[in-house]
Amino acid sequence: MTLTDPAAAAPGAGHGSVTVARQWDGRTLPALVRADAPGTDLLPWIRAHRDLIDDLAHRAGAVLFRDFAVTGAAQFRTVMDALSGRVLAYGERSSPRTEVSHGIYTSTEYPADQHILLHNEQSYTDNWPMRIVFCCERPADRGGRTPLADSRRVLAALSPETVAKFERLGVQYVRNYLPGISLDWQEAFQTDDPGRVAAYCAAAGISAEWADDGHLRTRQVRPAVHTHPVTGERTWFNHAVFFHVTSLPEEVSTGLREALPEEDLPYNTYYGDGTPIEDETLAELRAAYAAETTGFDWRQGDVLLVENMITAHAREPFEGPRRILAAMSDPARPQAHAPQAGGSA
Repeated sequence: MTLTDPAAAAPGAGHGSVTVARQWDGRTLPALVRADAPGTDLLPWIRAHRDLIDDLAHRAGAVLFRDFAVTGAAQFRTVMDALSGRVLAYGERSSPRTEVSHGIYTSTEYPADQHILLHNEQSYTDNWPMRIVFCCERPADRGGRTPLADSRRVLAALSPETVAKFERLGVQYVRNYLPGISLDWQEAFQTDDPGRVAAYCAAAGISAEWADDGHLRTRQVRPAVHTHPVTGERTWFNHAVFFHVTSLPEEVSTGLREALPEEDLPYNTYYGDGTPIEDETLAELRAAYAAETTGFDWRQGDVLLVENMITAHAREPFEGPRRILAAMSDPARPQAHAPQAGGSA
């Protein structure tokens, strides 16, 4: 550790002190909060240092708590309750997860050999979690890191022309809920009632239609750039690359486009007016993410708090058993809905 915050030299529940490093192992993302005596109780330290945790999260973009006594879902939930009074359910779902206990989920259940690209959790919605928190029950034998990227720096790396176009038009997300190919609408919206889906979509500024074969198709337009409500910083906060069909493995992307008409692809993104995002723009976005990506190796008991509007997260492929739990908290204030753009997509 190269820089220690003296404000963090408070005792940790009688089991020794806690050290805060804003820079460690050559990185500043995430900040590190580490118990000097392994097995220290994290809860009293959180309760005594909420302002410091908020400052670390806002400045660094994420905070890693290490060597504390957090061993499973029950203890992780108590940590979440200490961090926030508003632990959230996973709604408007886009990936498969299992609820382990109330508000505690498995991380995304994709095959171990697949990358999960950088993204800001639920940035395609109008009411996202301000924070997503992970807990490592068991690290992988090999790989399986959770890479991070500072979304403020991603935005700063983009050309003014690219930013201006996205700010003018926004991002249009098109989803088709196709059983066996993507999440079905019952899983995504956590209901079997089409009427409840229609009501949810109307309230959330989502255009919903039932295709000729009976599956649900939705479209929504969201901003690409947001301002963090506490720090006032502008940040690249969207799923424009993550949901674009070309972000799938090449053989999967090619197979889907050969098997389905474009309007029936499980996920795809466009500019807000329905026009395609140019290949060169997608390449620019991917390069900006790649330049800002950093990562660390998980250890059992690690807890990672990610400031969702500031930091994007991902998942590397892995070998061997791996179990990372996830929870979300602190809903953002609902945003004014962008008008639903016309045109085919």
